[in-house]
Amino acid sequence: MQARDIMTHPAVTVRPDTPLEQVVWLMLEHRISGMPVVEHGAVVGMISEGDLLRRPETGTERRRRHWLHLLGGGETEAAEYVRTHGMTAGEVMTPDVVSVTETTPIEELAAVLESRGIKRVPVLRDGKLVGVVSRADLLRSLGSRLGTAPRESDRDMRAALLAELSRNPSWAPRPGEVTVLVQDGVVHYWGYVRSDAQRKAMIVAAERIARVRRVEDHMAEWVEPDPLYRPNWPSPGRP
Repeated sequence: MQARDIMTHPAVTVRPDTPLEQVVWLMLEHRISGMPVVEHGAVVGMISEGDLLRRPETGTERRRRHWLHLLGGGETEAAEYVRTHGMTAGEVMTPDVVSVTETTPIEELAAVLESRGIKRVPVLRDGKLVGVVSRADLLRSLGSRLGTAPRESDRDMRAALLAELSRNPSWAPRPGEVTVLVQDGVVHYWGYVRSDAQRKAMIVAAERIARVRRVEDHMAEWVEPDPLYRPNWPSPGRP
């Protein structure tokens, strides 16, 4: 098994000039702890939770002793100030990037993550980013080989899909129209859709969710009742 078999793609990325606030919300929104910083298709750095631990906004800035500036002529302190006070991804990121290729064996991937003490590594093809492999990806690979799938991942996928649908009220199903189930990474839709366009949009929304393996569509098309139809019920008192 190689990196391309377990990598997450497309990867969530930012540019060097991406504001730090946007970086933080991307991490929270996608439930990731770090991402590549990309410029013109090339990875120029990685930014992670570790790069954001020491910030004056949270009162966690590291306080250096006054006499330490004498050792480095102020250059070390200046660089540290940029990393802890920078307001863009490029100012805060770690520029020394360890990368692998699509054909890197997963045993080599595990060794890189362990020896470097990192949680994720970008996957490159001809120097361009095509995905990211994280420790979580390796764990999912282990889980599939053990024949088990963590139940909480199904719940997370379902929650992410429901959130995506709720962000699109113009075509999302109305309450009670569709039941959404996720089992072993497979999304199941049961219920009724009002148009083929709505059906396609719901399928695309499910396919966009990370770790979804496929979508099973069990939905029938909703038929509006004829307002002129009157059932031939017997009148009260008649047999």
